[in-house]
Amino acid sequence: MQQFCLNSISSLQNVVMRNRLSGKGGVYAVCSAHPWVIEAAIQQAKEDDSVLHVESTSSQVNQLGGYSGQTPGQFADFVHSAARRMGFPRDRILLGGDHLGPFPWRAEASDLALKKAYELVRACVLAGYGKIHLDASMACADDAKVLSGHMVAQRAAVLCEAAEEALKDLPPGAARPLYVIGTEVPAPGGESDSGASPVVTTVENLHQTLQIFEQAFAERGLSAAWQRVAGVVVQPGVEFGDDVVFEYDGIRARLLSAGLPRSPSLVYEAHSTDYQSSSALAQMVEDHFAILKVGPWLTFAFREAVFALSAIERELLAGRKNGKLSQVREVLDRAMLREPAYWRSYYHGDESQLRLSRAYSYSDRCRYYWHEPAVQAEIERLLENLTMHSFPLTLISQYLPQEYTAIRAGQIEQRPEAIIRYHIQSVLRTYAAACGMGEN
Repeated sequence: MQQFCLNSISSLQNVVMRNRLSGKGGVYAVCSAHPWVIEAAIQQAKEDDSVLHVESTSSQVNQLGGYSGQTPGQFADFVHSAARRMGFPRDRILLGGDHLGPFPWRAEASDLALKKAYELVRACVLAGYGKIHLDASMACADDAKVLSGHMVAQRAAVLCEAAEEALKDLPPGAARPLYVIGTEVPAPGGESDSGASPVVTTVENLHQTLQIFEQAFAERGLSAAWQRVAGVVVQPGVEFGDDVVFEYDGIRARLLSAGLPRSPSLVYEAHSTDYQSSSALAQMVEDHFAILKVGPWLTFAFREAVFALSAIERELLAGRKNGKLSQVREVLDRAMLREPAYWRSYYHGDESQLRLSRAYSYSDRCRYYWHEPAVQAEIERLLENLTMHSFPLTLISQYLPQEYTAIRAGQIEQRPEAIIRYHIQSVLRTYAAACGMGEN
């Protein structure tokens, strides 16, 4: 698989170089294993004639299956199969691993968690991942509550060593992965409290991070790998939580924006950029936050489209004797109540507030439940009902005005599948515009 990602790796390196020189051009990374999101991302990359940059998190996809049930090899096959089916070139796909480290096993002792993290990084490289986020910032069961920067860097170097060792098992000339590092790494998925906006990383902390990481790499004989560090994760002051979004403020981040060293030639990778405005995302790219990560906003958009189509279905078919309405919302909520582990610690309040959060939160914890067989069956019933019974444009105008306009303009067909994909793409179009894609 590795030979196919040479072009996409070179493309990312070109983005880094261009952004460092001019502040123009960026790339967004789709951090999702959701099939509808992947298809929408492929379609958007086709329309923009751009690289498809898709990343799986260590919780979604790992050597034990993750919550998606996929190993890195299976995830790679899944993305490549979808791209092939949609006529998208394989050499324009860049697979990445997000938060690769002990995070999924942080409740275990550090030696066991790091051993599993080592195997995860190795599995990702062997599966053809060309971009590796080395994230050892999370404390394990026997660690202090907060790890020192030196400890984070040393553990990240061990994980980098796993990636470099894995290259020896690939054919000669296989593409060598690019790396992303950092110590001030936002927790996966967006987990901010609603109190105050995050503190922006200082330039002093940035330079210290780069220094201790370079030293940790050198101590393990990884100086060549250090030259392939393309990004560093910092906190630009953006985050989201249950019902709050902290917008990017270029004034607060101006010192950090100007603080990148000449060497190594890297850019900032911005996490938790979901729900930022189009102007904020464009400003971030200009300020050298050239790698924008987006995940929950995409499944949030999927949920919006599905709920809206469910409302159209009820308007159209309620009261008819023949046929059965789908129960997407009800079955989804029952699945969340039956297994609350993925949302319980994120949502707070009385039952009324919890009910709203389970469905509508920015944190979008319901994304962990779409793959449940019972939920999937209701989505299939919804799509079947709306395919069998034509629904008027007036209902689309009421519940999905963006898609109404697109249908009237002949941009998409009046089919539920096309509507869902277009709605997810509305988020991706915002990122593509901020990154300057489709301009040439």
